[in-house]
Amino acid sequence: MSTNKLKLTAVAVTAALMSVNANAAGYQVNEHSASGLGRAFAGEAAVADNASVLARNPAAMTLFKTAELSGALSVVDPSVDVEDKTFGQTAKDVAPLALVPAGYYIHPINDSVALGLALFSSYGVGTEYPEGFNTGSTAGETSLITMNFNPNIAYRINEEFSIGAGVSLVYGDAELKRHYGSLGIVGPGSTAETIKMEGDTWGWGWNIGALYEINEDHRLGLSYRSQVDLDFEGDFTDYSGLITGTPNNTVPGDLSVVLPAIAEFSGYHALNNQWAVHYSVQWIQYSKFEELRGTSNQCTPGYDNQAGVCLLKDEDYDDNFRYSIGATYTVNPDWTLRAGFAFDEQAGRSTLSIPDTDRYWYSAGLTYNFNPDMSFDFAFTYLDGKESTFEEDGHTFTSSGGAIISAAQINYKF
Repeated sequence: MSTNKLKLTAVAVTAALMSVNANAAGYQVNEHSASGLGRAFAGEAAVADNASVLARNPAAMTLFKTAELSGALSVVDPSVDVEDKTFGQTAKDVAPLALVPAGYYIHPINDSVALGLALFSSYGVGTEYPEGFNTGSTAGETSLITMNFNPNIAYRINEEFSIGAGVSLVYGDAELKRHYGSLGIVGPGSTAETIKMEGDTWGWGWNIGALYEINEDHRLGLSYRSQVDLDFEGDFTDYSGLITGTPNNTVPGDLSVVLPAIAEFSGYHALNNQWAVHYSVQWIQYSKFEELRGTSNQCTPGYDNQAGVCLLKDEDYDDNFRYSIGATYTVNPDWTLRAGFAFDEQAGRSTLSIPDTDRYWYSAGLTYNFNPDMSFDFAFTYLDGKESTFEEDGHTFTSSGGAIISAAQINYKF
């Protein structure tokens, strides 16, 4: 394998984190509920129309008078193509269909204190390139799955102010496979693997929130979810032998991954008995994501002759923002309609492994109140990703596409 080809293998681990993520800028997952999806997640830290508010603001639990359980399932169907302009090759539908479950429970203790538990994901991606794609060592198959187990407590200070906090136990599971591709050396077939990496880990984080109720029709929410450092421990397989010194060699490896901090400000305003408007500004601290470094004392001579280094990729990311606005219309006691729009800022410089871009969300949804204790939410979003053209290793690439996201949710009051 040539030196340039070997260097491309380091890029491969990046795709295990984000690659072509059709859902949000960087590698964030926003699909926390069907009710939120229907308004493009506008006002999520303040609306609190069901228990899924726990994904955004624990302080809002003080708005609940009875215990409530919410369970949601989102279906993300991306359509993302990546074209190698230099060689005229296109990889179609590289992001597979994904299911994103979530569950929430809120239990008021009294008029001042409430407890809750949230199970959801804030980060994760998956991609599948054709095995014979030209630049196979930067493509291949990738998967990152995270799940957040998040118990919370809220306290009402007075009629206007509430605060909340929680801790997060985050589980992460990552796997990737890379191939020589049609630009590989003579000998191995284009579908032959160059590296494989898989592993899992647990990490800790925390979150806080505040809610200010101007009156019963107007409220503001502010929340912060901390950075989580995932220190993956798993297996690194070097099929070429140029990194570990032995072909087809599997060694234990470590890789640290940053799940960036998230802050959100939201507002909710009921204009009358039927109409309400809501909005959010979300900040994601992607500047903390500076490099990916996989290490093992058995990676000798190592990546680029750096003993102990299996994979290395510098990143160029900045903090980004997500802006959303929406409206809710209560038709009658049984039916509620909602809609929203969001703009999701590009977080990092586009590369083949991270073809990040601006994204636009167009959302609609509804709630059906089956009875006073049970309701159902349904939502649909068309996500339009801006076409991105970029250069890497002497090639010109274009990524384009978007996604259709649908979700259903059940809410039950005890």
